[in-house]
Amino acid sequence: MFPTGSIEMQSQDLATFLAVAQAKSFSRAAQLLHVTQPAVTKRIQKLEHDCGASLFDRVGKQVYLTAAGELLQPRAEALLADLADTHRLINNLHREVSGALALTTSHHVGLHRLSPVLKAFSKGYPDVRLDMRFEDSEAAHDLVRRARSEMAVVTLDPHGAIDLNYMPLWDDPLCFVVAREHPRASTPTATLADLAREPVILPGLATYTGRIVAELFTEHGLSLTPSMSTNYLETIGMLVATGLGWSVLPASMVGPDLVRLATDAPALHRTLGCVTHPQRTLSNAASAFRDVLLEFRDPELAP
Repeated sequence: MFPTGSIEMQSQDLATFLAVAQAKSFSRAAQLLHVTQPAVTKRIQKLEHDCGASLFDRVGKQVYLTAAGELLQPRAEALLADLADTHRLINNLHREVSGALALTTSHHVGLHRLSPVLKAFSKGYPDVRLDMRFEDSEAAHDLVRRARSEMAVVTLDPHGAIDLNYMPLWDDPLCFVVAREHPRASTPTATLADLAREPVILPGLATYTGRIVAELFTEHGLSLTPSMSTNYLETIGMLVATGLGWSVLPASMVGPDLVRLATDAPALHRTLGCVTHPQRTLSNAASAFRDVLLEFRDPELAP
């Protein structure tokens, strides 16, 4: 039996169910939803009654999805995404650029690329409330896939993502770097084989940037064993500047404490851009933000 009652109540109950599934806790879900824990419990109990099945197993302070819960989760996500899409279609008829825009970006893109974009957008569309969250680029892709974010401005997957729409915005050259006090800084040249034997600090190898570097060395029959790893490029820059190892960073981050290394490798780069879902209607706010992004796009990436 599927939940009965108003669409608003159904969507509220399903959103609560997804929050509990994500947090694995009724209390944490209540904090995420800004409601009381009894309210969360009541909504889940109603949903379980309407579905005719238990959706969660309670084990100590944590909860886990039952078989029925596992079955409901992807359908609940799809139903809420379709409902949000319908709302956007209707709201778009008014052609007003207002409301909330769920936007995800990475810390690096937010710090180094979005400032002028956000300034221009907020000036041009003051009635839009930006709901921004900062995530790794890989997580941002998944949020768009699951309709948890309408748009992401992040590093694009170098292998592409056939289930998402990409709009390339900026070419981001990458370079090998060491600290100014590093022994190699006096004669800043090195082969990949040399570097493979030395301490390296990289983003996690599951990240797009980390993957670009790892695949380069793999293509040359070399392997890397990072001495430490973090996904925050600004932190990597600080660690390299202290002399703890070499790394690969965006050229825009090479400050006075770092020295670029010339290598026998081809030039590395990554592409930063906008990610949207091809089956979801963009809100007027998202369409307007996309248009502002295009004003700041690298001219050579224009189609």
